[in-house]
Amino acid sequence: MSEMRVAQTNDETTAAKSAPGKAASGGELVALGQKRQRNEGMALKPDAFRHVEVNLSAAQRRAATLTTRRTVKKQWQAAWLVKAIQAIDLTTLAGDDTPGRVRRLCAKARSPLRHDLVEALGLEPGEVTTGAVCVYPTMVANAARALAGTGIPVASVATGFPAGLTPLRDRLDEIRYAVGEGADEIDIVITRAHVLTGDWRALYEEIAQMREACGGAHMKAILATGDLKTLTNVYHASMVAMMAGADFIKTSTGMEAVNATLPVSLVMTRAIRDYLDLTGFQVGFKPAGGLKQAKDALAWLILMKEELGRDWLEPDLFRLGASSLLGDIERQIEHYVTGRYSAANRHAMA
Repeated sequence: MSEMRVAQTNDETTAAKSAPGKAASGGELVALGQKRQRNEGMALKPDAFRHVEVNLSAAQRRAATLTTRRTVKKQWQAAWLVKAIQAIDLTTLAGDDTPGRVRRLCAKARSPLRHDLVEALGLEPGEVTTGAVCVYPTMVANAARALAGTGIPVASVATGFPAGLTPLRDRLDEIRYAVGEGADEIDIVITRAHVLTGDWRALYEEIAQMREACGGAHMKAILATGDLKTLTNVYHASMVAMMAGADFIKTSTGMEAVNATLPVSLVMTRAIRDYLDLTGFQVGFKPAGGLKQAKDALAWLILMKEELGRDWLEPDLFRLGASSLLGDIERQIEHYVTGRYSAANRHAMA
């Protein structure tokens, strides 16, 4: 596999794939499916976060600078967009999902870029895939069969997604069902009421039981930040989820009125940094909902690089929850290769 490298050059965040262009040395790409040490969690310690209050205006100001102080262009932008593809959890969560639709989505996950674009970038066929495919539990077996031997993880939402208001016993059974069907990752949803009432013990115990039900599958804790009202609540909920053993913390289900935003993501990445200082464990981050354009992917990659560092540019620590985003990324890469923008219908999702 060719190397993806990241560097800082003349105050410009840059990344380059060996064929589109070279950048200064940096960390090598972590192979898809390679796992870092999992977050083991810790005892609930409210004193580690209870004193933290988030200043909304300050968070908004800092988030606003992310896309104005840094830019990526030309071959470096193409390389960052390839990196974004590798982070996408390609998702279908529709009421009319069918096995055929899931198989087509998995085919797109295996080959997310058109063959002519792969060749033009100097990449090998099959070298670039998405980070995972995410489906409902009843579609996991179809996805697992379609992705067998590829190394692409199958992710499943569970626990009464998206509201998470079914009885806890049923939510835990749903996790076990999805894992039994072949899910490698489980995206759980929390009980928002525990956050809104400050019942951190109840939230911790709920997530810890979900983590246990996941067994060997990695767990992403969806905080549904649009329902949590304040950035302070977002920070506190992030810390509790990580203490309970979440391998990733995720912004949204994609179905709230407000989904992933840069200020919310900034607060969550700061919580990840604080948890790393507290325990030594690296926890992943996944923004989801509302990410539709290639420039959105670039903004979140810059956030990861600036707030958490090089490790969080890899799919084992960073994912993008999106489906339509891939089409625009492919379109922007075609513009880099040909100098022309193509019609959106040339970049079908399935």
